Amino acid sequence: MKMKLAWILFLVVAVFNLPTTAKAQEKPTILVLGDSLSAGYNIDVEQGWVELLNQKLQQEGYPHTVINGSISGDTTTQGLLRLPTLLEQHDPEIVIIELGGNDALRGTPPNAIKRNLSKLIDTSKRSGAEVLLLGIQIPPNYGQRYAQAFFDNYAQLANEKKVKLVPFFLENVGGNDELMQDDGIHPNVKAQPILLENIWPQLEAQIKNAG
Repeated sequence: MKMKLAWILFLVVAVFNLPTTAKAQEKPTILVLGDSLSAGYNIDVEQGWVELLNQKLQQEGYPHTVINGSISGDTTTQGLLRLPTLLEQHDPEIVIIELGGNDALRGTPPNAIKRNLSKLIDTSKRSGAEVLLLGIQIPPNYGQRYAQAFFDNYAQLANEKKVKLVPFFLENVGGNDELMQDDGIHPNVKAQPILLENIWPQLEAQIKNAG
């Protein structure tokens, strides 16, 4: 009788420990929430910087899985609508936020863009994720005052929210005709490794700290 009772207790303990064990075996996740710059506009998805990041992580021996939650044309408002579901589905360790450019192209006031980016950061942090914010610049033909206010949003938020920042995601790419598509807005295939290089130092530091 004692043997049977001990066996039953063992099964109960094992069943209750199953979710914890399964969760421990799950690979940590990096979620990329972006627009066409991260969705791989007009190029094969496999050639985009997000997929190159997946490959880089494997090469460097990191166990992380990358989820690309980017959609071409997305604004910060649309990102806010989609983010809660993505967080619930993937429970990311790190969220990379690359949004704001389409808001600026539509002439959205910089302070409104900043509010939305702030909410994206707060929502990500409440889920337990670290945040890496990618800074974006727009051409000065939108007006120097507007362009500067838009660009300043990213550094201000990184300081206020205490999150990591890549000051200019398109560093060494933007304005270089050899690395841009004909529209002058979207990076081409040759630019994708450079985009990854721009974020990798900050991202790897976050991965190591999280570990």
